Amino acid sequence: MKKVWLNRYPADVPAEISSDRYTSLIDLFEQAAHRYADRPAFINMGQAMTYRKLEERSRAFAAWLQEGLGLKAGDRVALMMPNLLQYPIALFGILRAGMVVVNVNPLYTPRELEHQLNDSGASAIVIVSNFAHTLEKVVAKTQVKHVMLTRLGDQLSPAKGTLINFVVKYIKRLVPKYHLPGAISFRSALQKGYRMQYVRPETTNDDLAFLQYTGGTTGVAKGAMLTHRNMQANLEQTKATYGSLLKEGKETVVTALPLYHIFALTVNCLLFIDLGGTNLLITNPRDIPGLVKELSKVRFTAITGVNTLFNALLNDSEFNKLDFSSLSLSAGGGMAVHKAVAERWEKLTGHYLLEGYGLTECAPLVSVNPYDIRYHSGSIGLPVPSTDIRLVDDAGNEVGEGEPGELCIKGPQVMRGYWQRPDATAEVLQDGWLHSGDIVTVDSEGFIRIVDRKKDMILVSGFNVYPNEIEDVLMMHPKVREAAAIGVPDDIAGETVKACVVRKDPSLTKEELTAHCKKHLTGYKVPKIVEFREDLPKTNVGKILRRELRDEATNATRSP
Repeated sequence: MKKVWLNRYPADVPAEISSDRYTSLIDLFEQAAHRYADRPAFINMGQAMTYRKLEERSRAFAAWLQEGLGLKAGDRVALMMPNLLQYPIALFGILRAGMVVVNVNPLYTPRELEHQLNDSGASAIVIVSNFAHTLEKVVAKTQVKHVMLTRLGDQLSPAKGTLINFVVKYIKRLVPKYHLPGAISFRSALQKGYRMQYVRPETTNDDLAFLQYTGGTTGVAKGAMLTHRNMQANLEQTKATYGSLLKEGKETVVTALPLYHIFALTVNCLLFIDLGGTNLLITNPRDIPGLVKELSKVRFTAITGVNTLFNALLNDSEFNKLDFSSLSLSAGGGMAVHKAVAERWEKLTGHYLLEGYGLTECAPLVSVNPYDIRYHSGSIGLPVPSTDIRLVDDAGNEVGEGEPGELCIKGPQVMRGYWQRPDATAEVLQDGWLHSGDIVTVDSEGFIRIVDRKKDMILVSGFNVYPNEIEDVLMMHPKVREAAAIGVPDDIAGETVKACVVRKDPSLTKEELTAHCKKHLTGYKVPKIVEFREDLPKTNVGKILRRELRDEATNATRSP
């Protein structure tokens, strides 16, 4: 497909990027730490950590992994914690030791954790004590030989850290009992590492940096193999497309998405490290009042999130009182940004919510809307620099302009493959093209509009119905807080549309919502079933789990 989109980007966005500006992520980090030594790199719970301190602590942790534990370059080390100062210390320590980071969702069940640890072959894990009871149940059935424990307040000042650790464990009772004999504290590992020699490994951009697991909600989770070059390329692509919005050494980004998620890892952590920015780490983004309180203490210049986070913030009265005069970049991804949310965001903050699209397998950014567009178009934007796309039908043939087809991607950010899964790799990587599984259309200017995941498409009497379209209409109603559309079995039509809705105003009725949908949707797209719920199931980063809703509805239909 011709790169028509390059003409639509602002003039300062290059057609191509270099994925080898640094020799590795180690080189990137060390140069940034030197350039911005005394600037704050991360802030969490009111505690700032400078680039200098991050460099010292990550070097000590790298030395501990090498000399204290005797691990070798290429060994996998798991990280299982929310956004804390310990995360970047451990992250860059693992990379600087020449090892591979295995990011783990701290809310995993024992079954999910056991699978990921065994699949990755991780020999060590850094875990926050709140989730140690989960590890206790499975650690003996894995290859993990070294467990490093940390508490929420362990990188804060002594007085504050002690208080937070006491409250978390004894007042809020958020640390279930666990028994992990032989575990060492992360704090102790750092102290010992300071007295050990760090040996900088001969890491190159071709080496593996991350095993980033994906697909856990659609089957067995697979580890996307992301190299130092993959990550660096996507950092450069992100940096190129956001252009003049970002100023070196002057940015503060709100990091409410967890850093173990690929979106925040690249766009928040790596990008803003390279820019000498500050990450404001939010440990519990579900606590919206607490999040807003943290935002009120800093002049933030950038914020990233998913649609549900932006929606929740907009529905908080205190958030609406904040000063947005320093804000320059608002970026949404992970799921479709609803038009109603985007328009409310722009009205409140004065800034357009830049919607992008990505995949774990692409480290993650594939496309983004140009920063000079000032309205919500419903598009996920244009392919980022050095990225080729093509759209194919089920037979693998390219489709015509405006026709829906599966999005296929080629670029330096595309993963090497799935860890130890050649069959799964062969399914999605064909002739150098990554098959995304997403159905999209592309217009004459190159703007991509995502229709939906293949698996989420609803088939009503032979007509394709796409949940994103239904949800956009539902969210336009002023009394709707959240919405999801799914297909449920129907004896006559094969499937029918069901809307699962969380009300903002309890006076909203099914009849009122149906009448609203009839104004904006063709008859077969109007939800025949409307279910009001207190909440919607979501992943830990706030993405609505349509599959869970669909399974629930299907099981209810089958029940006698």
